[in-house]
Amino acid sequence: MDVISIEPKNNQKPEFVFVLLHGWGANYHDLTALTSMLNLPSCLYLFPNAPYPHYQVPGGRAWYALENENEGIEASLDQFYQWLLSLEDRTKIPLSKTIVGGFSQGGAMSLDVGLQLPLAGIVSMSGYLHFEPTADRNPFPPTLICHGKLDPVVPINTAQSAKKKLEAVGVKVEYKEYDIAHEIIPAEMHLVRDFVLKILKKF
Repeated sequence: MDVISIEPKNNQKPEFVFVLLHGWGANYHDLTALTSMLNLPSCLYLFPNAPYPHYQVPGGRAWYALENENEGIEASLDQFYQWLLSLEDRTKIPLSKTIVGGFSQGGAMSLDVGLQLPLAGIVSMSGYLHFEPTADRNPFPPTLICHGKLDPVVPINTAQSAKKKLEAVGVKVEYKEYDIAHEIIPAEMHLVRDFVLKILKKF
């Protein structure tokens, strides 16, 4: 996968990995600015580029074709899954110290693939479920779901449904709604930061 990598400042050795997936029609540059708001020392940030060109947006990418009955979703899920499995060898940091998150379609990818792996945590921002969760994937990583009440793209009831379904199969979900549309705000990043730091205290 094509990936932007942002190392910790001051030549500090990374102690954990945060993978962040962009949304439909964006690309791997889209979320890189979040690193300053997250302000997580000793974090190696990885921003993968989705595998498919977006059908309308020049330079935009897609994890799968929402406009064509989710065409390409299985191949994309498998590619992302295999890439995550390869990270331990590349970064020398175990999956147990790797957090996966994303925005919108990237949030959906994070939930689907992340809940299959022994990760440190999962973050879905304005995301959704494109699979029916089952208890056989347990134990699950702790999961944070953030969503805008005014989201016209992925309605708030999508997040509420995801929370209910995930909790029903044993996922420990932290959930927060904001009075925003389909976007990311600083307050949300502060919550994500707190979520990550809470996870890191376990190590």
